[in-house]
Amino acid sequence: MARDIGIDVRPPEGECDDPNCPFHGHLKVRGIVLQGVVVRARAEKTVIVEVRRLKKDPKYERYARVSSRIPAHNPPCIGAREGDLVRIAETRPISKTKHFVVIEVLKRGVGR
Repeated sequence: MARDIGIDVRPPEGECDDPNCPFHGHLKVRGIVLQGVVVRARAEKTVIVEVRRLKKDPKYERYARVSSRIPAHNPPCIGAREGDLVRIAETRPISKTKHFVVIEVLKRGVGR
């Protein structure tokens, strides 16, 4: 049975015993929620999510496309793969670079 994390997402069907899983472990989510595409899933329980957004240039009054690559924890019950469109949420620092966790896979195999 998955616990409620306070965000309106579908809980995963699978079970896991990961302590850093927001649904089956003790990890609490807080702060911002982002959406992006998984561009790398080589490391164990870690994915790199590319988040694209528009940034306004105040001098020229135009918008520029910018992207950020954010490392996120990938619990085994969610199992995001490269090319998936995912939703990630901010959490406490899990490691030196990981401050986000994957909470939902929106589409499988969307690509870049």
